[in-house]
Amino acid sequence: MAKQKNSAIKNILQQLILDAFAEQMHQNFNYKQIAAKLNVEDLVTRQLILEIIEEMAEKGTIKEIAKGKYQLKELQNHVIGKIDMAQNGSAYLVVEGMEEDVFISPRKLRNALHGDQVKVFMYAKRNGKNLEGEVLEILERAKMEFTGIIQLTPKFAFLVPDNKKMNHDIFIPLDQLNGAKDKMKAVVKITDWPASSKNPFGTVVSVLGVQGEHLTEMNAVLAEYGFPLAFPKEVESESNAISTKITDKDLAGRRDMRKILTFTIDPFDAKDFDDAISFQTLPNGNFEIGVHIADVSHYVRPNTALDKEANERGTSVYLVGKVIPMLPEKLSNELCSLRPKEDKLTFSAIFEMDKNANVISEWFGRTIIHSDRRFTYEEVWEIIQAQSGDHVSEILTLNELAHILRNARFKNGAINFESAEVKFNLDDTGKPIGVYVKERNDAHKLIEDFMLLANRKVAEFIAKKGSKKSPLTFVYRSHDAPKEEVLEGFAKFAARFGYKIQTKNHAEISKSLNLLMSDVEGKKEQNVLTQLAIRSMAKAIYTTKKTSHYGLAFDYYTHFTSPIRRYPDVMAHRLLQHYLDGQKSVDAEVYEKMCLHASQMEKRAADAERLFVKYKQAEYLADQINTEFAGIISGVTEWGIYVEIVENKCEGMIRLRDIDDDFYVLDQANYCIIGQRKKRKYQLGDEVKIKVRKVDLAKKQIDFQLITDSLIHTEYKKNYKRR
Repeated sequence: MAKQKNSAIKNILQQLILDAFAEQMHQNFNYKQIAAKLNVEDLVTRQLILEIIEEMAEKGTIKEIAKGKYQLKELQNHVIGKIDMAQNGSAYLVVEGMEEDVFISPRKLRNALHGDQVKVFMYAKRNGKNLEGEVLEILERAKMEFTGIIQLTPKFAFLVPDNKKMNHDIFIPLDQLNGAKDKMKAVVKITDWPASSKNPFGTVVSVLGVQGEHLTEMNAVLAEYGFPLAFPKEVESESNAISTKITDKDLAGRRDMRKILTFTIDPFDAKDFDDAISFQTLPNGNFEIGVHIADVSHYVRPNTALDKEANERGTSVYLVGKVIPMLPEKLSNELCSLRPKEDKLTFSAIFEMDKNANVISEWFGRTIIHSDRRFTYEEVWEIIQAQSGDHVSEILTLNELAHILRNARFKNGAINFESAEVKFNLDDTGKPIGVYVKERNDAHKLIEDFMLLANRKVAEFIAKKGSKKSPLTFVYRSHDAPKEEVLEGFAKFAARFGYKIQTKNHAEISKSLNLLMSDVEGKKEQNVLTQLAIRSMAKAIYTTKKTSHYGLAFDYYTHFTSPIRRYPDVMAHRLLQHYLDGQKSVDAEVYEKMCLHASQMEKRAADAERLFVKYKQAEYLADQINTEFAGIISGVTEWGIYVEIVENKCEGMIRLRDIDDDFYVLDQANYCIIGQRKKRKYQLGDEVKIKVRKVDLAKKQIDFQLITDSLIHTEYKKNYKRR
């Protein structure tokens, strides 16, 4: 016991000594000076400090500069990377190309914030686990504006940030409130951070409104992720100045498709229609199918205010109850929307296909169309099921061809991810009064398959038009294979539900994942497993480098079909026309930077959309306190277990301290928590009964209470063993 105690004291002293050296990295110290820095005066402990210093010198953690004089050993003078902040105030430096992240303690951050690019001095390992460092210089702030709640006192105010990774409240002088009142939501810009101050100083740049209101919370999410709340006047003026008339000049060089049957298929509440399909049977019995996309690049010209704004935004953002468009409404809902009974300028991919869905020939170019009919997904699904209705013959033929294309894709190794999409019924104030899961059927898949065909064939056309020695610069949609260790982790997780994932090679991976997706469809664990499967995959990105798309099993792939809502599609249109006109390849470096920005904005939009869904789920459950639900354990941590409600996919946490029938600890290796006395287990995938305990709307947190005597849990265990 005494040995253990001495070992613990020695470990603590070693860390304190290391910290003492690190505080003045370039200074030399002897053991007496270190003891003085640690306020150690007794001879026994001073002797122990000398022993530890000598051991550290032998291990190479510190170096002996002169007899009895030591200095912290430098691993590398400086590294540059981005700060990844933890909620406890410490952080890690993420350095591109470096496998190990660098730990930075709170007192060595020097006011660096999450996402900042910084220069860090790196030194010896901390506890043998992580490299440790100190911020020397903040090179670039990730953001200077933060959303949050105003807290007002008679003499000053603070903004309490919404962002969990912003660990500092922002001090606001009363003359910088700009109309913000106590407990209102606002956007505050950091203006100064004095060296002597713990908190940054700021000024209110925008008052968002009363906390909890739909529009206030939506604008707060947009502001937090850097999406503007309105278009600049110059952009609106430029948009409004565009003529709605189609002139002879506009028609020059376009293929006229107005006399061929054309229709759109979209959600019932869609406000913009950026794609249409035309269909006709050719004299030889084959089919001509046109995929027609709004010709956004005809109206949005390079280097205009419109173009710069669209490029900056990168994408439309789809928040609950509202779309924040990439383009002003004049373009997105009028000029570029393929509305029925109107002539519209389009960019098209037209295919001759036989009855087996083989592409016999293809044509790409600018067109003019006239949509004969606007279908909703529900209408087309009814036609497919009843085999009767408007244009039934054409729709059934398209559906048959889509099935062949889909089956061929899966046969080639594509992965069929069918995740549940949560939708909300909102009242007039934007408050959720119902939650449901959006259903996908053959009507959705029909459109998807022909959009995939167009995207694949456009990319293939450009890739083959160039050569290996001189490829044509283009915007590709790239998706790498998943990392082996991540996929193995998912395979272990899926096994908890009784599903087996093969990870030997790409063919087996895709085959077993597709079997899994097929088996879980409609089951309570579908959403949990699908979401985790998606997370185990690599993230798709935009790039000029020609790479394949793993998830779709395509050698060539781009985004061509949604230029109203995605800027990379606008780039693809411009480049396609550029090469159709016989022009030389463009500067790859310029387009690669644009691709990187587009990928970043796509991720930012997805994060914003996810966060607002979490808020709406919390808002919905705030009126369901003490209501009981069946749920599935979707995650386990050392402080609690996450549970997803089966019927509405809302996720909350059961904190371990709130499970009162035993003392539970995490068994990380087996994805479960175990009661220390009764040995009862709660594993990933177990179905449990819960009730809503507490909802914190400001933090977007939902707390559940576990109903421990749950028959659901017991029955699920029996079913699990039978699989």
